[in-house]
Amino acid sequence: MIKLLGSGEYMLDKPGQSIEGHFGLAVMDYTHSTAPNRRYPDLITQRGIKAALAKQASPYADAELQDLAAHCTQQEHNANKVERAVNKSAAASLLAGRIGAKFDAIVTGASDKGTWVRIASPTTEGKVVKGFEGLDVGDRVRVTLLHTDVARGFIDFVRTR
Repeated sequence: MIKLLGSGEYMLDKPGQSIEGHFGLAVMDYTHSTAPNRRYPDLITQRGIKAALAKQASPYADAELQDLAAHCTQQEHNANKVERAVNKSAAASLLAGRIGAKFDAIVTGASDKGTWVRIASPTTEGKVVKGFEGLDVGDRVRVTLLHTDVARGFIDFVRTR
């Protein structure tokens, strides 16, 4: 469900402005913070709270906050892409010595771009490059590990009948 909703984004919420709120928490007024030395959005939030508590003007103009929100959202998307790539390469490396091994799998994606399965041990996804015809999301299937490419994070399976 969360994947279908898409990722969140940072945004400026001005008083009186109609916003959608936080879907998962079902609240309109929301912020969160960890530690300012970890994430720049948290530093921005904490600076704003500190100014409000001191009854001072915001340290940022609205236009600057909008730009910072867009920048932070983009940087978070970029970091997520890198994390996914590293995880795919790690999984390919973990499976590299198991070419020819057979696994029980569940089809997690089926489209014109390919058919994808998830195996349980180790939990990872790969593409079915042979024997994917007729497979649909949710189908349980037996697959054999055909190939891995650690640099590209590719894991290829063939359907085992």
